[in-house]
Parts: sequence; structure tokens; C-alpha cells
Amino acid sequence: MTLIVRDFRAQDADDAQAVTRARRASIPFEVTTPASLLFGVRTANPAKKYRLLVAEHNGEIVGTAHVGIAYDSTEPGQSYATPQVHPGHRGLGAGSLLLRTAEEHLAAEGATSVYAWVTDNPESRAFAEKRGYRPTRQAHFQHLDLANGTLPPLPELPAGVELRTAADFEVDPRPVFRADAEATSDEPGDISMAFGDYDDWISHTWNNPLLDRVLSTVVLVDGKVAAFTAAESDGGTRYMSGMTGTLRAHRGRGLAKLAKTDSLRRARAEGYTDAFTSNDADNGPMLAINTWFGYKICATEVRHVRTLV
Repeated sequence: MTLIVRDFRAQDADDAQAVTRARRASIPFEVTTPASLLFGVRTANPAKKYRLLVAEHNGEIVGTAHVGIAYDSTEPGQSYATPQVHPGHRGLGAGSLLLRTAEEHLAAEGATSVYAWVTDNPESRAFAEKRGYRPTRQAHFQHLDLANGTLPPLPELPAGVELRTAADFEVDPRPVFRADAEATSDEPGDISMAFGDYDDWISHTWNNPLLDRVLSTVVLVDGKVAAFTAAESDGGTRYMSGMTGTLRAHRGRGLAKLAKTDSLRRARAEGYTDAFTSNDADNGPMLAINTWFGYKICATEVRHVRTLV
């Protein structure tokens, strides 16, 4: 039996399809497409030192890992690598080889710490701890059955409040960028981010093929962006909330709930059947909103970190 780890072949359409299938099997609560994989490899910021590693067992792709430097962190040396292995091919050493290859690459690029998400089960946590990783925090993935569930009606809009889509900002996305930067800076996390590079945001967020600008809702208050929900989709049946946020001056008014209600209702009308989202376990307000919509936790992951030097 032959097990190897190599780089994703961005020029090979078959590779993109095979990697997509493997990732969908190993992470069914995320949205992945061949186009999004190709986009991530081809447009990665050089400072990211990004690699999409692929594990092959007897010629079949059985695992993957996104690997890179957190170049936009305020603390130098932070990096990430999360091996994901197809459920039917675990126990063959693919995860170990992916992680070892990732750590060697990151150490060579100056990384001092590696962060990795670990599925919250005894086997996965033991795998991480055996390799020197310690837990830092949790996140919950949640699923909403759009096809068979119910959604709240869209409430009457308060005076001065308007609903738009991200597509309405295609001529000038800067207001959406500023809102995303403020909301993201307040999210809990292990790696502090310096969110201020508009060109980088355009390249890697706004132009990401997963971002569905038509389904992404932007809430205006007196003509200015106050809240938003960014929708990701696979163009078929799967929808995922990429980010939902409200500017500090407008919090406590239910605007995030309004944005999500509008976006989810429009996604269902377009034929999307499954909605997913993810929240830090300490993000009580957002978890409460998702519970109100009917989302149910479908998986929990634990962030782990290992010091390289």
C-alpha cells in the first residue's frame, strides 16, 4: 500500500473534483466547490505561504489540509494547518503525514505556533494531544433544514431601515468592507487580526466564488451600512453563513436577525435545502439567534495550538 502527500494540482480539473469530493465527505458541514479550491490556491497572498496538501492512498485522494501563515495577524509567527481525512480511510496514517508535512513547511517559513481545528471526539483529540497540541476554544457547526423547516416571516422594517444585497454594492464595495472589518475585529478568536487591507479583502473575500452576493443581505440605517450577513453557496442546494455582523453603534436592535431572516428566506425561494453556520462556543448572542431560527448543532470542533519553537 502506498501513501503519499503532495500539493494540489491547480491545473488538473480531475484533481479539483476529487479533492472536493474528499473534503465534502470529511467536512460535510462546510461548503466546498472545485472553483473555490482553485481560487484559494491561485489567489493566495504570497505572504501566506499557502499550500493545499493532498494525501493519496493507492492513487485515491483520502485527505487534505489547508496550510498557511496568518500573515494578517498582529502577532508574527502564527500559522494554521488542519488535516481532514475521509471517514472511510482513517487509521492509515494520512492525517499524521499531512500534519508532519504541514509543520515542516510552516517551520521553514518562520512559523512559531500552529493552530488546528480538531473534531470533538476522543479519537481526534487524542490524535492532537499525542502530537503536542493543546486545546484553546470550541466552535459549533449548526444545520438548518430549509426544505422541511419553517422560517420566521420578514418583519415590517423600522423607519429608516432598508434591505439591500451585496450585489447592490458591486460598483463600490467599500461600505461592506468597513462593516466586515469592524464586525470581524470583535469576533472571539485565538489569532488577533489586523483587518485593514481593502485590496486584499477584495481579492480573497469579495471575489471568492463561494460568496453569493445576491443572497447576502446588507441592512442600511438612514442610508448607511449597519449590519449584514454574507452568504456562501455551492450554486446547488447548500448555503452557509460566511459572516454575520452588526456595527457597534447599531447593536441590540435585532438587525443581524433581520439580515439573516431576509437572506435565508430568499435562499429557500431559490431552491437551497440545507443551511449551515458556525459560531464560537462563547458567542452567546449569535448562537441564540441561530437557535431561534431552528439551527441545530451538527458538529463541534476544538481549536488546538502547538508551539514549534
